[in-house]
Amino acid sequence: MNKIKSMLSVYFIAGSQDCRHLPGEPTENLLTILQRALEAGITCFQFREKGEQSLACDPQLKRQLALKCLQLCRQFQVPFIVNDDVELALSIQADGIHVGQKDTAVETILRNTRNKPIIGLSINTLAQALANKDRQDIDYFGVGPIFPTNSKADHSPLVGMNFIRQIRQLGIDKPCVAIGGIKEESAAILRRLGADGVAVISAISHSVNIANTVKTLAQK
Repeated sequence: MNKIKSMLSVYFIAGSQDCRHLPGEPTENLLTILQRALEAGITCFQFREKGEQSLACDPQLKRQLALKCLQLCRQFQVPFIVNDDVELALSIQADGIHVGQKDTAVETILRNTRNKPIIGLSINTLAQALANKDRQDIDYFGVGPIFPTNSKADHSPLVGMNFIRQIRQLGIDKPCVAIGGIKEESAAILRRLGADGVAVISAISHSVNIANTVKTLAQK
């Protein structure tokens, strides 16, 4: 569990669709940003190629980009997680898979793999947290969205920062990473409320100084 908690410290999520604000080729921009983030000390990367302007409609290009991201993560010995796409995750031997409440069921993932990957589950209500708190096959919760976010058009209702404290007050000790609209100034507060780490997209993908951003996000 300590290994999972440390992995969640500064958890970067991105796909090419998150790099279209920059000039040039979005896939190359993603790889450049990821390399800088890895050099700066992120502790986990989730490949989330999803939504409008992503490569979701071209599985071959998506796979090629995923492999390049995986290779970068391997160089820095940082866990590589795939968002929802179980077939892709298993075929490229990703370290883990993250799923939402309406995504592929955890049981389906386990039926299709011999070696259990790291599995993360998004939660948005206390009922969801309580229902899954004792499941050994789920390694961590992605808790949120904490704040409004433009990175996901169909996100669940906001839960706010105090939701993390409520989870801990219920005695739920599952590793938790806070997600959704998190900026540098919020990270330390969320940790004090009980989060093991913060997951961000735009805080890093839009940063003008990724090294400083990662350093601030890691502060307790």
